[in-house]
Order: sequence, then C-alpha cells, then structure tokens
Amino acid sequence: MPTFQESCAEQIQAQTIIVIHPGSLYLRIGRASDLNPHTLLHVVARRRLPSGTVHHDTFLPKQIPKTKELIQEMEDSRLQVSHTLQSCLQSDGQRRYATPPQQIAAFNRRSNPEVINSSGGEWIKPEGDIVVGDEVLYLNAGQDFNIHFPYQRGDLYVHSGPGGSLTAVLANLETIWTWAIRYRLEIPLKDLRHYRAVLIVPDIYNRQYLKELTTLLLCKIGFGGCFLLQDHVAATFGAGLGYACVVDVGDQKTSVSCVEDGISHRNTRVRMEYGGGDITQTFYWLLQKCAFPYKTCDPDNKLDAMLLKSLKESFCHVNLDICGSQEKTFVVRQPKTPTLKFTLQVGDESIVAPLSLFQPELFGVTGSKLVHVQQRASGDPEDPHDENYLRETSRRGMKESLEPLAGGLAGADLDGLAPGLDCSGGVGPGEEDIVVDAIDSTVPSGGRDGETREFVLGPEQALGLDQAVLQSIDRCPTEDLKRKMYGCILVVGGGMKFIGIGTWLQNRISLQIPYMYRAEQLDIVTTPKEMDPQMTAWKGAAIMSCLESAQELWIYPVEWEKLGVKILRERAPFMW
Repeated sequence: MPTFQESCAEQIQAQTIIVIHPGSLYLRIGRASDLNPHTLLHVVARRRLPSGTVHHDTFLPKQIPKTKELIQEMEDSRLQVSHTLQSCLQSDGQRRYATPPQQIAAFNRRSNPEVINSSGGEWIKPEGDIVVGDEVLYLNAGQDFNIHFPYQRGDLYVHSGPGGSLTAVLANLETIWTWAIRYRLEIPLKDLRHYRAVLIVPDIYNRQYLKELTTLLLCKIGFGGCFLLQDHVAATFGAGLGYACVVDVGDQKTSVSCVEDGISHRNTRVRMEYGGGDITQTFYWLLQKCAFPYKTCDPDNKLDAMLLKSLKESFCHVNLDICGSQEKTFVVRQPKTPTLKFTLQVGDESIVAPLSLFQPELFGVTGSKLVHVQQRASGDPEDPHDENYLRETSRRGMKESLEPLAGGLAGADLDGLAPGLDCSGGVGPGEEDIVVDAIDSTVPSGGRDGETREFVLGPEQALGLDQAVLQSIDRCPTEDLKRKMYGCILVVGGGMKFIGIGTWLQNRISLQIPYMYRAEQLDIVTTPKEMDPQMTAWKGAAIMSCLESAQELWIYPVEWEKLGVKILRERAPFMW
C-alpha cells in the first residue's frame, strides 16, 4: 500500500512539472507525466510596422554563393565518398555498383509532373499580430510578417538584424513557450505558479544566456520553480545508461561529450555547426546535379524547405545493399497553386548526403563550420565566488606552508583553532583539495608538459563526426573512463535518423580506435529503449525531474530574486 501512495504522489508531481526542450527547428514541450512531448516548429512571426525592416529567418541553413573553388572542393569530396561506396561490399559479398549520374539525369529531364489537384489549399489569414509554430508555414510570403527562430546552431540566435538583440530573442521565446503552454498543454498562464519547469540547455552553454533564461522562466513566465539540465546528461537518463559518449545530431548542430554518473566532462565537449538541415541542403545540391525535376524549388521558401527535409528523411539511408537507381515519387502541395506529383530517379546521392557527416567538406554549400568547446567563465560581477575567484584563491603556496602546521595539529583539538584557520573555510588541506581539483580537473589533460590541448582540425577547419567522437573520448581524464566510453556510444537527436548509419559510424570508429582499446566491445545505441532518438533527452529530463534526488535542484522565484546567479552556481547539476 505505501508503494501505491508513493507512486500516486510521484504521478501528481509529474503532472505539475513542465519539461521544455528548445531546438534550432523544433520545440518539444510537455508535462513530465506525458508519454511524449508536443512538438512544434520553434518559430514566431510578428507583424511588421509599416516602415519596418523585412527579416525572414530561413527554415534551412542558408546557402552561400558557390565559387569555382567551393564547387571543386565539394565535387572532390563527393567523388571521394562515391569511390569509398564502390569499394564496399553488399551483405551477400558482392561488390556494389552505382548508376552514373548522367543516366539518372537523363531520366529526370524527361520526367513531367502530374497535376493531382487544382489547388493546394489556402494561405492563413492571421487575426492578430503574432503567429506561432507550424502555422507560420502557411503565412503568405507577401504578408507583412517578420519570421524569427530564437535558436540557431544549437544556441540563442543573437544577431545584429531586426529582432536579434538578446532582449528580443528572450521576448520571442516567452511568446512561443507561453503560447504552447496555453494552447497545446491547455494550462492557463495564471496557474503557472503551481507548476515547475525543467529547461534542457546545451551541453556547451553560455552562462549569461542561462542566467537570462532562468529569469525568463521564474520572473517573466511565472513558474513556481525551475532547474536547468544539460541535454547530454538528460539523454543518458532517457536511455537508461549510467555512462555514454553522447552524440547529439540536431537540425543545425552536432555535439559530442562524455557523460558519467550524470556529469558531462567539460573537457570532452565539442559542438560543430552542422546538422540535419545541412544534410538537407547537401542532398538538394546532389539532386540538382541529377536534374531534379521540380525546377522551381527554392530552399529559402519555407514550404519547399520542409518538402526537401521530408525528401531527405524518406529517400536517404546508409543501406549498402541498395545499389543503382531507385524510382521515387513526391507531391508538391502549396496554397493557391496546383498540386503536382513528380517522379524521379535517385542513386547513391541518397547515401552520399548522410555520409557528409563524416566528410563535412560536403557541407560547404552552407558555409564554413565553426567548432565550439566549453570556455572558461569570464567572471560575473553578481557572483563574487565564481570559478575565477576559486582558482585565484586556491592558495597552492599556502597549502605547502600549512602542511607542517596541519601535521603538528593532527592530534590536537581542532575546535581550539583561531578563526583565521577555521577548517570549514577552505584552508584545511582536505577542503583545499576539493576546491582546487574540482576546478583544475576541467583543464584539458593529456597534453605534454601540461599545455592545453585543443580539438585538432584539418586545414578546412571542419571536424567530421567520427573524429569528434574519437577526440572527445581521448580527452577523458582516465584510461578506465576512455575504455567505458568506447563501449557505449549513444546517438540521439533528429538529424541522424538514417537506416544503417549507426553501423557506418561503428566501422569508422573501430578502424581508428587506439590499439589498447581494441579488445572493447564497441556498442553504438541509436534507438535507446526502442524510443525515437529525438525524444530521448526530453524523456530523460522528465524522468529525472521526478526523482527524489532532484528535489534539491529546484530554484524558486524568491531565492532567485534574492540571491541571483549565486544560487544557479550552487544548485545547477553541472560545473558552473
């Protein structure tokens, strides 16, 4: 009977916790008690002032002008991947074969669309000045609305254009999230003081942004409590794993880090500026080389962007048994224009596009790709005891001078110490070690003579997925942890949902794995607990928020207004 009461209490608690997982393309939001979150486009359209500047964030990463050098580089990379595929064998041992692109292009040029409906529906006529989520797709481009995605490349999209200031981005987030809470979760905003929120944040975070997001949840939106959780830590909870090297491929970013016992090792974190949207643009470039029959397709048009995304999801795979050309059909449905059905052929383009994750030069179509690692804190005037303070006051020299003193006092009554040598103040050797090691353990290890080691990039400054995984694991602090990470690589996010890509990743890593770890069973988890990998982090945050041990993580509005960022440093379940 007590067990039943406990589960009832947990269930009630789960119904009053809202888990928010914001992404560059989608927002996932729901009660912790829900089986799955509500998923909607993470976008808001705002009516423009009559003399206002036009601003449309695109639904796919923007293409850059193709120079002769860029086209040559991408073509070389494409040929490299094609040659690799031709040297592969099918599962029955036969060599793979490919249909030449010229032959596929000849078929596609002859392909004419079939009209299946006189009109693809109507544009929406918004009554107010704001449109949120999926309805933005059906706003006529001629209407006077600006379109804003608050997140880009996996973090807040702060830019110099209209609606690009941090204040404006936070206002857009407030609009989207409160709309989803009112109309999808059907919770009146005035009741939110009885609810608490868990916000999933990037594993590589910007402290200033986290501070603003906490203020947004507690002071602007009005939740009764909140805590922040890193996405990779949430993913291991969702997958039911105690440790994993987490590979998170989103729409516009790919991030890797090693997580053990709910802690993401800071030194192992890396984020690359490419994801599923870049694969879509590369796939479109490959389709154009084969005379894509939908000639008026424009990736900057939001409906065409979502069509290309769906073509990538339905056509692309990494199944080496599929050879030669495949005939496919798709439908183009847009308001006020006839609905058309196209037939086309595709060959190895369907495999080359997903493999651009391992050959990121193919992402050249969307520009250069930066690589981010976790930066040290630059200091916060509101937080006098931040890590800079701890590092500067670690008193390494004092430790040596105190050692003989500590030895002499070993048998003494410590209560008699002078106030200046109070052991609880961090001067005693035990406490000193905790403080210093907690900070210094995050400094990259493994470099010779103690130098800081960066993620190694090629001359193109793009880091392939397999390289990112190998370098992330190599930056783990101990050999034992490296061995564990090679034994469990967890793939989450919606950008890498291609049949067979887990096997390809496994083969790429096993070919490059250091000799001493070769004996390990390399295990790649792509559908943890038979779950959609896009939901894993959200599910993990929902599970974690109801644990008894999570009770000490909650931050309440009164505490936040009184103590500010200091309480975030103390309560956050990651090294602030």
